[in-house]
Amino acid sequence: MQKFLLKPYYKLDTGEAGCDEAGRGCLAGPVFASAVMLPPQFDHPLLNDSKKLSERTRLELKEIIEKEALCWAVAKAGNAEIDKINILNASILAMHRAIILLKQVPEHLIIDGNKFKPYKKIPFNCIVKGDGKYASIAAASILAKTHRDEYMRKIGEEFPVYSWDRNKGYPTKQHREAIKKYGVTKYHRMSFRLLDEQLELEFEVKN
Repeated sequence: MQKFLLKPYYKLDTGEAGCDEAGRGCLAGPVFASAVMLPPQFDHPLLNDSKKLSERTRLELKEIIEKEALCWAVAKAGNAEIDKINILNASILAMHRAIILLKQVPEHLIIDGNKFKPYKKIPFNCIVKGDGKYASIAAASILAKTHRDEYMRKIGEEFPVYSWDRNKGYPTKQHREAIKKYGVTKYHRMSFRLLDEQLELEFEVKN
């Protein structure tokens, strides 16, 4: 079994939460974010950036993280909010919402990526590719991803022609072909380039 060597914390002896998001590059659905505080001794040989794990491993780790974390939370920002404030600001908003939901107030935050806005004066550090470096960010990436995938499967039942159960709203060829053929839904991000062609979308939004 391969063991991924992730650092347990950024600051020693600090109540630290790792934060990450899922769904930034999608054409439909919310962006999800998670904040996770792990016990210092937490360790799992398969814990890693969610993008590098199979769906089966992500679901296995989801159960372990939710059971063994000191506290965790998942939140989202919807596609209408994304269109209004842009995907970066919506991702940060979702992170703030997740932090608010934590049962324990963190003393320090570590954020995946290079952009964040302060939350209630809690010190933070942005870490590029942090989900492959720190355990709490990796855990947050797994929770954000698995909770979002579950949400996309659920709303995909309303609009099965877009195959959200498989593509989760990402810009696959099949997803874009469905948009071209059937138009857009109330879940699509209208500020995104929904088609490969430089065409103006004049579709009626399906409710």
